[in-house]
Amino acid sequence: MAHDDSFEPRLGRQRSQGVKRPRRYLGRVLAAANLARGGEIGSRPASASFTGSRIGRGAGVGRILASRRGHGAASRRRVIVKTSVVKLAGKGASAATAHLRYLQRDGTTREGERGALYGRDADVADGKAFGERGAGDRHQFRFIVSPEDGDQYDDLKPLTRQLMNRLEEDLGTRLDWVAVDHFNTGHPHTHIIVRGKDQRGADLIIARDYMTTGIRERAAELVDLDLGPRTHREILQGLRAEVEQERLTSIDRALLKGADADRVVVSHGRDTFDQTLRAGRLAKLSRLGLAESLGAGRFRLAPDLADTLRRLGERGDIIRTMQREFSRAAVQRAPADQAIYDPAAPDARPLVGRVLARGLADEPADRHYLIIDGTDGRSHYVATGRGAEIEMSLPQGAIVRIEPVRPTVREVDRTIASIAATNGGRYDVDTHLRHDPTATEAFAETHVRRLEAMRRTGGFVEREPSGRWIIAPDHLDRVEAYEAARLRDRPVAISLLSAQPIERLVDADAATWIDRELVSGTPEPLRDAGFGHDLRDAQARRRQWLVAQGFAEEAGSGRTFPTGIIATLQRRELLRVAGDLSDELQKPFREAAEGTRVEGVYRRSVDLVSGRFALIERSRDFTLVPWRPVLEKQVGKSVSGLMRGDGISWSVGRGRNGPGIS
Repeated sequence: MAHDDSFEPRLGRQRSQGVKRPRRYLGRVLAAANLARGGEIGSRPASASFTGSRIGRGAGVGRILASRRGHGAASRRRVIVKTSVVKLAGKGASAATAHLRYLQRDGTTREGERGALYGRDADVADGKAFGERGAGDRHQFRFIVSPEDGDQYDDLKPLTRQLMNRLEEDLGTRLDWVAVDHFNTGHPHTHIIVRGKDQRGADLIIARDYMTTGIRERAAELVDLDLGPRTHREILQGLRAEVEQERLTSIDRALLKGADADRVVVSHGRDTFDQTLRAGRLAKLSRLGLAESLGAGRFRLAPDLADTLRRLGERGDIIRTMQREFSRAAVQRAPADQAIYDPAAPDARPLVGRVLARGLADEPADRHYLIIDGTDGRSHYVATGRGAEIEMSLPQGAIVRIEPVRPTVREVDRTIASIAATNGGRYDVDTHLRHDPTATEAFAETHVRRLEAMRRTGGFVEREPSGRWIIAPDHLDRVEAYEAARLRDRPVAISLLSAQPIERLVDADAATWIDRELVSGTPEPLRDAGFGHDLRDAQARRRQWLVAQGFAEEAGSGRTFPTGIIATLQRRELLRVAGDLSDELQKPFREAAEGTRVEGVYRRSVDLVSGRFALIERSRDFTLVPWRPVLEKQVGKSVSGLMRGDGISWSVGRGRNGPGIS
């Protein structure tokens, strides 16, 4: 202050100088609890770490419900609830639409009719409107609710609506949801899809505890109210039923828990009933070769008991799934003509056949299956892994080729590791060209695409801001880990041979898959049963059609096919379809000759009998060229490619550093 008159008082809270403020009551309680755990006053527990489990709506309720687990568990009605959060970015939105259509497929009601969506107030909900409301959502929630005693419900809709009302109370917001009930398995269940927005339009975040435990506890409460707690008699009946089951049961878990270091257990139990269960189950395990009797009521369990029983359970589920699909398709298959395709088997061979059925083996894990009627006369269950883009688009009756995927280190990986080893652990296109002057820029860019795929999948490699890649000394080991991860998600490769059923290929004025088989001279080996029988008949009728149309000639006991028959038939269909597209686009069609460069905007794919083609639109005309799966990510973008025989090598945009596809 310059002088005494310049003093200006400033009012505020009075604070004690040098006196420590007393702790509030809650602070004293937390400090005492911390001391009881061995910590110091004011310190955070040493074991505390951030897990994110308490973030989101329902965190407190979820912890309370989780703490009640185990109380009266024996008498409680059990409910299986599977939850998943699905991101809608990129192709997620289209996959969500396809998923919604799949849930409403035929054969899911008690009467075997098409499943119907319903909502809070209506027994019939508009799936298209629901999808439009969630078009801009970041994510959506999917729940599968399966009461163990669901067969006692004539209608699951009241239970679902009560459950969703409880969820809204616990989460403190109104939910936008639709559901569909399925009765096509041994356990009736409900699929519920919830938008990822709350009633105010903000992103809906649900706490992990509530997702994993809270929803299941709420569902079990409601089933208990509807059906009453499980009686002692029901509990005993459930345990007796486990004795002969060929899957991992609660009795097996109890045996494993009570086994000693040598995996030895005894058959006597807490009481007479428990001893009967243990002795009966051990006898069943002995017949399965999973337990060895040591005498005097002692047994040694197999070291892989749990894994083997899980595999047996999965096999049983697969067999029931196949029988259900056979009944739905009115197809008769003897047990000897049913098989489970194992791509990991050393003798696994490609499988060609028609799609008999497709479905979800495990919805939360996004794992799918196909049932293929093979040319060998047998029906095969094929686990196709994660991601439904291909499977969901395969119509029933389509002809496909299934091949096992082998995890291998490619030559491109060895080249990258070799170049990086001589350049300080770094790789880019310029480094590659300096290292190998004979290499082309396009060839080097294929290596960059390989690295980009590894980076996006799981961070197996890193890229510097400059665009150079950091290649670790153990790069080839990382490649093996990357390939193993891909194998779990995609154990087989699926090629669409014909989107049309075989009956429509007999007299099609186009280059069909049957024609390619006949002209190749190495047709698929056929068995005169199932699809093999149907294909043999279709081949004979197709030969007659080709002769009648002048595309084949009789030659003694066989027939000869002129050179270029496939290209001629394909061009006839291409020109016919292009005429219709020309009227639609109001532009002329221009054929793309071999060796020419194709540039334009990729609009969409066009499915023909001759195969799938890409519609490339230009300023004054359009063209149709062979389609590649990588093009689907480039819809509406400018692409450039070079025609090479029956294929085309694509690149996106211009410039040597732009991303490319091939």
